Amino acid sequence: MTAENPRILLVEDEELNRTLVKAVLARAQIATVREAEVVDASTLATARERLGSEDIDLVLLDMNLPDGNGLSLASDLAAGTVTPGRYRPSVIAVTASVLPEDRAAALEAGCDGFLDKPYAAADLVATVADHLARRR
Repeated sequence: MTAENPRILLVEDEELNRTLVKAVLARAQIATVREAEVVDASTLATARERLGSEDIDLVLLDMNLPDGNGLSLASDLAAGTVTPGRYRPSVIAVTASVLPEDRAAALEAGCDGFLDKPYAAADLVATVADHLARRR
């Protein structure tokens, strides 16, 4: 994790969902979460660009995006091909696909955690806080 406030990349194609996640994180009771800088991407291509050029501590990754499945990005991050020479951010799969095999596929692809949609705001904050604390 960088010395400054942590940076979170929110990869989500739905604008309303991006707005809600940012609002929940900005109002979190946990300072590390509240003070995190949240940047976003609505496509895998934009997410790859950001990850290739910016320091990111945590990725909240939707699985179903207009230009592909988020698991491809998770796999590439795990392989080190997206952020060569830099540390790999933690990756949390955020998806409405809640079948056990979907969770297993996300973890196998390199995700560090899984958050089911819909989720409670408290669950989002707790998950983000937990993974940011692991980065320290």
